[in-house]
Amino acid sequence: MDDIIDFFQSWTMAGIAARLFLATLAGVIIGMDREYKNKGAGIKTHALVCIGAAMAMIVNEFILRSFPTSNTDLARIGAQVVSGIGFLGVGTIIVTGRNEVKGLTTAAGLWVCAGIGLAAGIGFIKGTILALLFVIFILRILEPVDKRLRARARDMDLYVEFENMEAIRSFLTGLRAKGIKVTNFSIYHQRRALFSTTATMTVKMEHHGDHEIWLHEFSEIPGVLYVEEI
Repeated sequence: MDDIIDFFQSWTMAGIAARLFLATLAGVIIGMDREYKNKGAGIKTHALVCIGAAMAMIVNEFILRSFPTSNTDLARIGAQVVSGIGFLGVGTIIVTGRNEVKGLTTAAGLWVCAGIGLAAGIGFIKGTILALLFVIFILRILEPVDKRLRARARDMDLYVEFENMEAIRSFLTGLRAKGIKVTNFSIYHQRRALFSTTATMTVKMEHHGDHEIWLHEFSEIPGVLYVEEI
């Protein structure tokens, strides 16, 4: 194992190629998870971010080796990569017309992918492999757990379509009668086959429960055309 680590850390053409290969492999593995879920940033984006970050650290090491007497901070370029990768993350985060925020996990994945690339670029192979394993654990194991917890949370973000404004008043009155609190309430008008009124809101139930049951109850309220959790 020590011989393999020494090989990755060696300042040779083969050692540098091995670092870049490991960074690319890590980006591809993380990107595959996003690609399977049809996200905006997939295999190519994550691989490019990871290999770019690795290259930044390799260039940093090259500068230090070429000018050993200079007052060079080995972490300077890496720090710029960590902060600069934010522009890609912002590009993957969108807010839909229903006030639904999407892309946060992909943005976080790009950021951590850059960190893994920095580790691979400087030859920190143990850290690269461990971080990659933890990322896959989070994306593949913890995500279903997160969905199950979210499905029984007391708070729900709703998108609701109503017949008219009077239906909204009836809907809110019905929720208050059930002891359900409503916050972040916003009304929108949209054109479909006929004019309809839509609203987004956050509701807080008195106790934890299955969201599907609550959604069914909400849809049965007179005047509600459509209800969905966002």
